[in-house]
Amino acid sequence: MGSISNDKLLEEIKTTEDQIADRIADNMDTFGVSATIGRLLGIIYMNRKAMTLDELAEQTGMSKTRMSQVMRQMITLNIAEKVFVKGSRKEHYAVENDYTQTFISLFTTNWKEVVGRNTTLERRLRDRVQKLEQFDSEDMSPEVKERLHTLCQELDDWKAYYNWINRLVNFFESGKIFDVVPIEDPHKEDKQTHEE
Repeated sequence: MGSISNDKLLEEIKTTEDQIADRIADNMDTFGVSATIGRLLGIIYMNRKAMTLDELAEQTGMSKTRMSQVMRQMITLNIAEKVFVKGSRKEHYAVENDYTQTFISLFTTNWKEVVGRNTTLERRLRDRVQKLEQFDSEDMSPEVKERLHTLCQELDDWKAYYNWINRLVNFFESGKIFDVVPIEDPHKEDKQTHEE
């Protein structure tokens, strides 16, 4: 194999790192998260250390104000945090370095919000249906009675569905998911080779 300069090697490494960061950004769409969040996640992740808003703005071409807004969103999604860097007065931001934990944070944060919204709506709709049922049932046509009964069943199904999602979220957050679907150690073979 021919020789290649260190500069060329570093350039190739940077290209590969950029492709990984871009793929992380593309994958965010799966979670209903903006590509901008994904791009910042990828940049900080591949940087392997906390970054300032200035550094992020320089790398992305976006304003510090926009960087600040996106970082607040990432903190809300539990995939980033402010970190203290000794000797610096600027705010630094780090991201979760574990792909699995990032997945869990995005999955659970989004679904908790969905469960909360839909549980509130289910309660409001059930109150409305119960008020309708209080009318004199003798005056209700069979069609009205049947539709109210069907609506109550639908709300029961709705409640059971969002209860199931809530339990699924808890299953992920508790870490019990790893008992059922364990993470395989990608370096296991390397470790075994070194031990022999």
